[in-house]
Amino acid sequence: FDTVYSASCNTVEEEFNWLLKEEVHAVLKQLQDILKEASRRFSMPTPGMESQLKQENFILGSSTMDQVKGVLTLQGEALTQADINLKVAKSSQVLHFQFRDDKQWKLQQIQDARNHVNQALQLLSSRDESYHFKTGAEVNKLMDAVMLQLTRARNRLTTPATMTLSELATSGLMKMFTPPMPGDVMVNFYINLSKLCLTVYQLHVLQPNTTKNFKPAGSSVLHNPGAMFELNNNRFEVSHVHKVECVVPWLNDTLVFFTISLQLCQQLRNNSLHVSKYWFRY
Repeated sequence: FDTVYSASCNTVEEEFNWLLKEEVHAVLKQLQDILKEASRRFSMPTPGMESQLKQENFILGSSTMDQVKGVLTLQGEALTQADINLKVAKSSQVLHFQFRDDKQWKLQQIQDARNHVNQALQLLSSRDESYHFKTGAEVNKLMDAVMLQLTRARNRLTTPATMTLSELATSGLMKMFTPPMPGDVMVNFYINLSKLCLTVYQLHVLQPNTTKNFKPAGSSVLHNPGAMFELNNNRFEVSHVHKVECVVPWLNDTLVFFTISLQLCQQLRNNSLHVSKYWFRY
């Protein structure tokens, strides 16, 4: 019995040491390679070299409606140009707006996701091949920290920020267009999964003597017709909402990389727990 016990104990110890020495670093290397690819998709320019970052034009429209058409130019995390045509409801008038030449709009979601990916890479590079993990708990602690950054990165792309209509009306985005955006039109840009979205709101002023029950809308990603808000002692109601979107292929790539990386982290975590459990049993 002692011989069997000793042999079993040695086998588990060898498996545990192999896990800590070989498998952990193999998975960490794999994770680094995947996340470097994800980081490369965000492709941040070096200072002074911004012009070398690829500009991509995306045409936003809908096959079911033609009230809004847009061409957005994306350069990394920045919208460097937006060209929007809006067909005004109940008239044949077409309004045309574009970014002023001196303006560009940073997409905070992309910036934040990139920062989280880089933080995950820093965590991984702090444990290079020469580092010796002593316990499974140490491996799990690292995996938890990496998974937290990757989950945050994914959540930034899958969960657009909510805004009230008054916040949107007073945001810097409204001051970026030429000709200036009229007081009864608002726009918003955001990322949803791998899609770049443009929402246009048409408003009308609620007269002071209106019999409508005024109830300001709360914070939301997308507001519906009938939503109300107050600004500078005027009350407004959303009369029309137009949303158009298009897929950004490299954002789709990064979401796939996040999923694969999270699965690898969880797999290593499970293996570490599995071997640790048997090791402590002996």
